[in-house]
This record gives sequence, C-alpha cells and structure tokens, in this order.
Amino acid sequence: MTRLLAGSLAFLIVAISGATSSAQTEKLKTLNDHFPFSVPQSVQAWDERSESLRRRVLVATGLWPMPDKTPLSPVLHGNVHRDGFTVEKVYFQSLPGHYVTGMLFRPAADNSLGLVDGKRPAVLSPHGHGGRTMRLSDAELAKQLESGGEIFENSGRYPKLARCAHLARMGCVTLIFDMLGYADSQQIDYQTAHRHANPRPEEADRQAPCLFGIDADLNLQSVMGLQTWNAIRALDFLAELPDVDPERLGVTGGSGGGTQTILLGAIDPRIKVGFPNGMVSTSMQGGCYCENCNYLRIGTGNVELAALFAPKPQGMTAANDWTKAMLDDGYPELQELYAMLGAPENVMCGDVLRFPHNYNYVTRSMMYPWMAKHLGLPDDVPLVETDFQPLTEADMKVWNDEHPAPTDVGIPHERKVLAWWKDQSDRKLDALIPDRSAEGEAANQQLAEYRRVVGGAWNVIFDRSLPAAQALHVTELDSGTDSEVTRYRIEHRDWKTVVDFDVISGSSPNANGHVVAPVTFARNAAQQDASQRDAIAKSVAAKGTAGATVVVYLAPSIGRVKDSMESEHQQPLIADDRSYSGLTFGYNRPLAVKRFEQLLCVLAHLHHAEPEGALSIVADESSCISSAAAAVVAGDAVDRLDLESRGFRISRVSDYSDQHFVPGAAKYFDLPGLLSLRAPAALKIRGETDHAMELVKKVYAASGAGDRLMLE
Repeated sequence: MTRLLAGSLAFLIVAISGATSSAQTEKLKTLNDHFPFSVPQSVQAWDERSESLRRRVLVATGLWPMPDKTPLSPVLHGNVHRDGFTVEKVYFQSLPGHYVTGMLFRPAADNSLGLVDGKRPAVLSPHGHGGRTMRLSDAELAKQLESGGEIFENSGRYPKLARCAHLARMGCVTLIFDMLGYADSQQIDYQTAHRHANPRPEEADRQAPCLFGIDADLNLQSVMGLQTWNAIRALDFLAELPDVDPERLGVTGGSGGGTQTILLGAIDPRIKVGFPNGMVSTSMQGGCYCENCNYLRIGTGNVELAALFAPKPQGMTAANDWTKAMLDDGYPELQELYAMLGAPENVMCGDVLRFPHNYNYVTRSMMYPWMAKHLGLPDDVPLVETDFQPLTEADMKVWNDEHPAPTDVGIPHERKVLAWWKDQSDRKLDALIPDRSAEGEAANQQLAEYRRVVGGAWNVIFDRSLPAAQALHVTELDSGTDSEVTRYRIEHRDWKTVVDFDVISGSSPNANGHVVAPVTFARNAAQQDASQRDAIAKSVAAKGTAGATVVVYLAPSIGRVKDSMESEHQQPLIADDRSYSGLTFGYNRPLAVKRFEQLLCVLAHLHHAEPEGALSIVADESSCISSAAAAVVAGDAVDRLDLESRGFRISRVSDYSDQHFVPGAAKYFDLPGLLSLRAPAALKIRGETDHAMELVKKVYAASGAGDRLMLE
C-alpha cells in the first residue's frame, strides 16, 4: 500500500452501500449446521470469552438489563399422596398478570433423605416438547418396554412425571412447570408459541406490538426470552419455599427442556448442578421458535453455551439423534475445558446411542446418581426408579372451579406482556443516561455504567474488534481507465469478509480532511465496467478535497436471499417457510453488521499502513449505522466521523427483510445510542435536531468532550 499512501496524510472513507464484488456471497448458517466448540488456550481467555457469551445470552433473550422481579403471589392446592411423594398444583405470576403453572413434587412426610437443618435440595424440571402431562400411547409404550427404554407401565407411560416422582423419593423438592401453550399455560397458545408460520394481521400493528411483530424484534422480545424469564421465576419460586435449601438447587430438562436448562445454567448462578439432556450438541441446535432468538448462536452453539456452566457439575447423554456425535465432537472439548478449570470429574456424557431422542428410564438412571452426588444426598438414597400409581387428569389439572384459569389470553395478553417488558427495559435504560448535573466520581460512575450496559448490548450486535494487519489480505485489482483511480480488494482471513474500494489520488495532502458526500448505488460493482466505477469514484471525490479519497463499496446483500424477496435492498434470509427473524439472525449477522465488518477491514488496513495519518469517515443515512458502529469500534484510529443521518432510525423499518433491520436497535436507543458510544472522539452530525440528539449530547458532556460534538 505504499503507492496508496505516498504523500497522503488524510483519508476520507466514503461508505457506499449498494455495490459489491461477486466474491461477497457466503452461505447462511442454519440451525442444522455444525457448531463446534473450540476451547480457549487459557483460563483467562475462557473467563473473557464466557463473560461475553453470558452477555450475549442475556441480550438475545431480552433480559439485558434484567426486569424487576415482581411478587410471585404463588398458590399451591390439590395435594395428592402417592407412595414416597406428594404432588401439589402450582401457579404463580412471573410478571404481573402472566401465570406460570405446574406441579410440585415433595418427598413423603416420613422421608428424611436430603434434609439439612430442616431444608431439602430442589430440582427444577422444564419438561420440553410433549408437555408436562405427556402420555405415551399403548403402541409407543409397548415399543419402549420392548426396547428397554422404559421398565414400568405406569411411570413409562408418563416419562416426564417419572423423573419428578423419583427425584422426590430421593429427597428433592421438584417443580415441573408448563412451557407456553402446554397443559394449563394457555394465555399464549401452543400454535403461537411453537407452530407460528404465517404472520398474523395483529403483528402489523405498530401501536400495540405482539410477539413476532417487527417491534418485538426491534426490542428483542421473543417466545424464547419469555420462557427463559419464566424459568428464572420458577427457580425463584423453588428457592423461596420454606422447606428448600437455596444453596442446593439443580436443573434438568430434556429436548426443549434441555435447551432451557442450558440457558438457565448459563445466566443464573444459583444453580449448583445441571443435567441438560438431548440438546447439548454440535449438530441441530433446536428447531422450535421457543429455542431460537436473534443473536443467540452467532459465533457459538449449544456445546459452548453449556460450557458456561463449567466448572460446576453437568451431565448429559448422547443418543441416536442430533446428539449422536457428542462422544467424539463436543464432549471431548467439554472434558478439556473442565480439566483446564481444575474439575475434570464434574462433566459426564452417558452413552445411550441405542435409543432415539429420549429422556427414558435408562437416561434417567444416569441422571439420578449425578443429582444425588452433587446435591449432597446421603449414600443410602434410592437410585433405582420404581413404578408409581398414575395421576388422574384431575390430579394434574391446575385450573378448576376454585382456581379458575385466567381470562386474559391471546393477542391482548401478548400485548400486555410486551408492554410490561418494554416499560421495564425503558425505565432501566433511561436511568443509566448520565445526568448533566453530576460531577467528579459520580459522573464517571454514571458514564461507566451506561457504557457497560448500553455499550455492552451494542457490542453483542457489532461483535468485532479492529482487525490485526496479519488478518487482512490486500490485492491491487486492475486499475480503472482513469490514472487517478486505483482499485483494491481486502479479504479477512477468518471473517469471510470481502470488500472492494477505490482510491482517488492526485490532490495535495491535507491533514484536516474534507467532507465528501456519500453516494448510494444500487448496481453491483462487479457488473460495472472500469469506466463506470471511475465515474462513481470521481463523482464522490469531486465533492471532497485534498487528501486521497477512499470509496468503499459496501455489500447490498451477503448470502442467499429468499426467492420471494429477491432484492439487493433486502436482508438475505435462510430458506425456511416459517416467518421468524430468529431463524436467520439467531445464527447470522444482519446486513448492517456485515457492512460494518467491511468498513472495519478497510479502516484497519489504512490505520495499520500509516498509524499517524489522519483518518475520517464520511457517510449519509444509507450507511450511517454501519459507519457509526465502525467508528465506535475503531475508536482513536478514526479521527473524525462526519454523518449526515437526516433523521434515519432503524426503528422505522417495517419488516425484518429490510436491509437496515438490526434486531434490538430500538431497545438500545437506536442510532443516537450507537453514536453516543463514540464519545469522547470527534463526531459531526448533520440533519438532526438538538432534541433528537439529546442523549448524545448528555453522554459527550459526561465524558468531558462536549466541544468535540458538532451538530449542524
């Protein structure tokens, strides 16, 4: 790049969205791809990685910051006695007006197993798909008995309740609670929570958002997030019971309940032992809406998410399903991590490859001793499951005449849940905005907390740092027809990012740089001949002055766009008929983030080539999000960001196929929230009112850089 840099001190990066090279396509990742876990080389590296992953889980599930834990107001009724245990029906409010239902299994009154100072260990059991009351048909039960997957007719017919019954016989208080749409949890029905396909008319209502609508996406509100919150509150319920020892809490679930166990173990430090069954895998990551949300598995997968529980005791199995490769791909890496953390004995993966997807008697027989050992149960605890007299439908049904089901259901209930959720986020985030009257240490603390929470969220969205020089491969392409235009391509060795840019030279050096208006082109750069690209570059340069002008061609689309939405101005989406953003953006970065990566590569290359040279970004509303994020991440490497946003906001997009769609952007103050993180570096904003930029002004003032913010 000496030719590019010779005699030039200033570089104006012009972000032009809508043009790209043909090399800029890549296969989108889906939930059925491969998700390997690579163990970091040191404990420190894992500590850093695990902290960022926990934040990713919380941001993705809409729980960053965490909502207030409102009163549960629990109700227990309908005590049923069985040999060795009792069962009560339970309901409580995970948030005002939203009820979680389930069944509480307790050891029989004469059972002293597990008691320490009058308190018992407790196990939370998210049931997974099939429901808490799942009952095997005669044919399926006969098949299970013949294969040895189940041993007893009664407990085998109700396999989800069987584990709760025996855990109670072992001395554990056990709660199995309903997923949304199952059994007594009908305020949000099964079809909506687990089988949503085509958009409902109500999802287009921007004034009263509901699940799967664009405003839910923009605020990171999802079925998976709500179920994660319900699981946290279910653990609260267990921990607050007078007969439960809150220092001895375990969680185990199978299939979709295994997914919930993984997430809960990742973010809730109260759990002491886990057994996420049927979903710790480098293969399929969970095929239901309730197992997917935006950002969750970008750059990670279920094995690494399960690793967040390390070094605490964690068990699982490998069956003849998507977990069948675990013994060779996934489990060895978990063993390596646990060994590095000094607890190799705290992870196990049982071999049940002779059975299909299950949480059957054989699998349960592996879970019981694991729970007994790590919950401090005595040596004489009964670890062999025995049969039990089945519960009747009336025994299992939470709602009855004395305890009527809530009438607040369906779309109206969804809207109330999302409104409460958004109000919680808005109040907590608004409280973080620095107060202009604060001074000294108080001001510093406010600013630090704002950056930790709001900046931490944007770091999940734009999860890249300025690349090292050795990560970039730069090629000089054929020069244009104009001798003042030189053409280059940068490829990032790991990101699969490719970006073309033109350098227009011939002006005298000017360390201060000048404003160059960005130009948006819809045509593919590879389809333009040299003279056309020369004209584009020269038209941009003509609006600037002095130093070399670098025209960056940002990708109009990266990946494969759905056939029904074949447009270079739309997001590439995975080929799935189900209408849900999380199936694409739970695994793939949005287009704005890919464009940000392209800009970051160019910025990094220019900065490394001449660290002392002045470097500026000039952009308009077509690329303002990517440009703002690149300037924030590049920090001091970018001397100036000059942005003509013209009031652009991500929150105005109407569909997740829009090229500017960025999940969660509205929650974290949209463009102003992102721009505020540029403080204290120089920032010039045009096309915005003072009122619209009030947040940015407050953060710049708190950082002591109010004079470095210019509004025109």
